[in-house]
Formats: sequence, C-alpha cells, structure tokens
Amino acid sequence: MKKITLTFALFIGLNAFAQVKTEVFESFKLQEKRDVSYYIPEEYNPEDQHTLIVVLDAEYLFDNVVAKAKFFSRFHGMPPAIVVGIHQQANQARLKDCSFNEENGLPTEEGKSFFEFLGMEVIPNLESTYNISPFKMIVGYDITANFENFYLFKENPLFSSYISISPTLAPEMQTRVANRIGAVDKQIFYHLIVEENKNTAQLAEFNTSLAAIEKETFKYYFDIYNTNHTSIATFGLGKAFDDIFEIFKPISPKEYKTKILTSDEPAYAYLEKKYNNIKETFGFSKRVDLNDVMAIYAASKKKEEPESLKELANLCKKEFPDTMLGFYFEGEYYEEIGEPKKALRTFEKAFGMSEIDFLTKDMALEKIDALKADFGY
Repeated sequence: MKKITLTFALFIGLNAFAQVKTEVFESFKLQEKRDVSYYIPEEYNPEDQHTLIVVLDAEYLFDNVVAKAKFFSRFHGMPPAIVVGIHQQANQARLKDCSFNEENGLPTEEGKSFFEFLGMEVIPNLESTYNISPFKMIVGYDITANFENFYLFKENPLFSSYISISPTLAPEMQTRVANRIGAVDKQIFYHLIVEENKNTAQLAEFNTSLAAIEKETFKYYFDIYNTNHTSIATFGLGKAFDDIFEIFKPISPKEYKTKILTSDEPAYAYLEKKYNNIKETFGFSKRVDLNDVMAIYAASKKKEEPESLKELANLCKKEFPDTMLGFYFEGEYYEEIGEPKKALRTFEKAFGMSEIDFLTKDMALEKIDALKADFGY
C-alpha cells in the first residue's frame, strides 16, 4: 500500500492520460503481489483503439520500449501505443515465471501460473480500462524471450507481434514455433534478435525454420549484431519497431517514384491498398495522412488520371471536411474531363472554405477567373 501511495504522489498534477506509473498488482493466479509499470500516451483517445505492448523483464526493457514507442509515434507514423511492463527481478521471479520442463520444454506449474497471470489478469484488466486494439505485441529477453513463444500455442494466439531478444530456447522450441506459425490463420510478426557470440546451433536452426515459412500472413525478421548480451536490446528494438510499423510511415519520395509512378494501377489504388492493409493488419483505421494525399494528388496529375483525382476528392471531403482540399481536387477533375461549368461551381465552393497545405484561396480564385475568361461565364 505504501508503494502505491508513493507512486501516485509522484504523478500528482500530470495529465491522467500522459504518464508512466508503477503499481502493485495483486494476482490471484500467482497468489502474490507484483510490480507492474504502465505507460499511457499523451495522445490517448478513448474513441480510438491502441496497440498494447507487453514488456517482460521490465526492469531491463520497459524504459527502452517506452522511449521507442514515443519516438516512433512522433516521428515515424506509428500509432500511439499503451505499454505495460512486468517486473521480474525481485526474488528472481523471472526464473520461476519462465521455468520449463527440461525434458519436454513445456512450462512448469509456476510457468503456467505466470502464463495465466498475463493472459487472464493483466491484459483483461487493461482492456476493461482502455480501448485496446486486437493487434498486441510482446517483448522478451533471454528466458523471457523463450516464454513469449508459449502464447503462439493458444488456439487463437494472444499476440500478433513477437520481439524475441537473445532467447534461451527450451528443448524443441526451434521447430515447434515454426510448425505452429505454419498452422496459425492469423497475421504474425516475428523478430529474432541475436548477438553474434550467441548465435548457437539451436538459434541458427530456429532462424532457418522461421525463414523457410512462406505465408502472406507471416512477417519474419532476423537481425544479428556485433555486440554483447547486455547491449543487444538497445541495438535491436529500434529496427524491430521500424519493421513492424513501416506501413504507417508517410509515402516517401522514393516510394512515390519507384512504386506509384511506375505502377500500372491507378495512383489512388495505391493509397486505398495502404490504408486497407493497416486496418486488416492492426484491426483499426488510421486517418489518412495529408502527406499521402498530396503524394497521390501529384501522381494523379503526373499520370494524367482524372478518375484517381475524383476518388481523392471524395476521400478529402470526408477526411478534411472543413478545408478546400476536396472541392479543389474535384474542380480539377472537372477541368480535366472537359466540364468547365461544373469546374467553375466547384472551385467557387472551394474558395469559401479553409486553406490547407499549399492550397490557398488565391489559387481557387485564379482558377475561377481563368475559367470565366476562357468560356465567358
């Protein structure tokens, strides 16, 4: 009780949805109390679903994961995430939490209790308090990295993304995980992160078995670093986050040139697929990024695709309803298909709305004046 009081005292005056806090969690499954840390992003909105990241070995990994989540959310398009860290250092709790039978590699009774503590107590408690997405991540290190694999063997795996840092694998785990992933009908991301001097025969076999899986719903990444066992997480976590949330990044100049302009498909189809993939993979919709809108607008003009311009105009009316974006694009669409009267009326609507990005009222007025001059309206 004293620890809870001290924790809340430290956070008096902070925004309730912008904090890191540590609480004592009284577990029925473990029959003991555990320290659990939480990070709730400043951008938390109860109307939106949020990715949940579960961090084992919190004393070692939690701050690192929170820093990565904040950085990638701010600068790389990753959606705001809730992070929960399970402390396991006191009384060498991690040894019993992650214990397994040396003969068959399956969790001991203590391991089963910890398995249920996460899946039946910690996560449901968060889901009852916050709006949590179906897409959940788990991060582990050494023996806790091995333990996270057990969640793959649930009928419906609890996590969609597994970051396994320098794992110490249980017997047969190097083949069991690959066999299980091959049978799972769910989008799975798996990151195996290893330091060079721990790339044992068992881990090499593990990598080979995972790399051999060919499924559209399975994304596998293997990263090996020339570092030590203590520093490996610092090296590996940033790359893992970058890989998992790559789809959230705004369309880059390289992507625009090599994937959109060179594609035989309409420019708007690229945007549509990107955001459909986000929804299918992560379980929630992301608001269309203005950068992506402008990239598709430029591509529509470059490829001379009026229909892409029309689709983009309709999208912008929904996503940016108070701005001139949608009506301006629609006006250009009517220009390109030879409908000057409709173009004129549409640019007049755009003129009466708010400016955004490079679009100004002066630009709309120039379009209006040019149409009147050309066609005598």
